[in-house]
Amino acid sequence: MQTTLKKRLEIVIEAPVIDRLRRVLDDKGVSGYTIIPAVAGRGRHGRWNREGEISDTSRMLVLFAIIDPSELDDMLAAVYAVLSRQIGIVSVSDVQVVRDEHFRRTGKPA
Repeated sequence: MQTTLKKRLEIVIEAPVIDRLRRVLDDKGVSGYTIIPAVAGRGRHGRWNREGEISDTSRMLVLFAIIDPSELDDMLAAVYAVLSRQIGIVSVSDVQVVRDEHFRRTGKPA
């Protein structure tokens, strides 16, 4: 079966910032992404848990997107502009996808 090399962006971010990040991905023409709640973890400042949180202020989310390798530098610059003053972790990894056509830009300008 044929596979195609892509880049997977994984971004852990505070919930109040997620709409700004989504707008960046939409403006860049990312064809799809998924956002899931982060339940608990451990970071520089120790363990954290969303249990008992009553507002979105300290709730964390994880956004996954798969993009073409040629778009990575431009995408990271745009994402960093949103995250530079926020709590957030960005990781990039190589992935192989089976249906390349699902991960092409939506036609919006970069």
